[in-house]
Amino acid sequence: MHTVCVTGAGGMTGTVTALRFLEAGYRVIGADIAPEPPSLPVRWSNPDFTYVRCDLTDYGDAVDLLRDVDAVVHLANVPAPGLVPAARTMHVNTAMNSNVFLAAAQLGLGRVVWASSETTLGLDFDEENRPRYLPVDEDHFPYPRSTYALSKVVGETTARHVSEWSGIPFVALRLSNVITEAAYRGFPAAWAEETARRFNLWSYIDVRDAADAFLLALTARVEGATEFIIAAPDSVMPVPTAELVARWYPDVEVRRPLEGFESLLSSARAQESLGFRPSRSWRDHGGGPQAGLPRG
Repeated sequence: MHTVCVTGAGGMTGTVTALRFLEAGYRVIGADIAPEPPSLPVRWSNPDFTYVRCDLTDYGDAVDLLRDVDAVVHLANVPAPGLVPAARTMHVNTAMNSNVFLAAAQLGLGRVVWASSETTLGLDFDEENRPRYLPVDEDHFPYPRSTYALSKVVGETTARHVSEWSGIPFVALRLSNVITEAAYRGFPAAWAEETARRFNLWSYIDVRDAADAFLLALTARVEGATEFIIAAPDSVMPVPTAELVARWYPDVEVRRPLEGFESLLSSARAQESLGFRPSRSWRDHGGGPQAGLPRG
């Protein structure tokens, strides 16, 4: 696969992912509905990169975009709950996902890799909405508690059927809270108030590791439609994970011993099937006193 389309290339994760594929030697078509952002400074400096504006809620745009590519890495969606009205989130995400998936099938692409979400697994967690067991893995699905999460569940269901019809491998990455290294400075705010990051069981993924996961998913030996949790191996907290569980979820089934500061979103399946081994941790960079960690 020499030419890859990265949709949502104007966003934070899309930008880093497009650059990661270029570094790996691919020709990349970056697509977004917005004008090319200043954060994507590759158009003039790299002949293997092309930026295309399109509206993926239009099926014709999706077909035109994917006509000359070998695979698509699909990140274009409303990226988080609460950014637009719930019905619009459902409409836009479902339209984009189904159009990209069906266009890929029509054109016979080699693979579809796309961004699903940790929210399909039951987020937001709190005292009343508790995980069914810990650590949470891919089988803690479907458990949508927002229209955003429901749009991703519908996307995963659509991907399974289109993969069956077409024979194209589909790989869904259930991304944890994607952040940049700069956001590590906000972690101390969660230390002072542990419930601040309980919504996703104190988990995260560095945007560079997320980009690496998309690259691995493109070439991994998989068949049909598969789904993988993509999370850092550690939590955002300086408190051992077993202590957090004992304090906040004492009655939840813990299916194995919890070691050190490990994440409660398990990426073991991605490690086994994709070779995913995230290498960036906030513990390697420390944290400052700044508050305000993004939830995107």
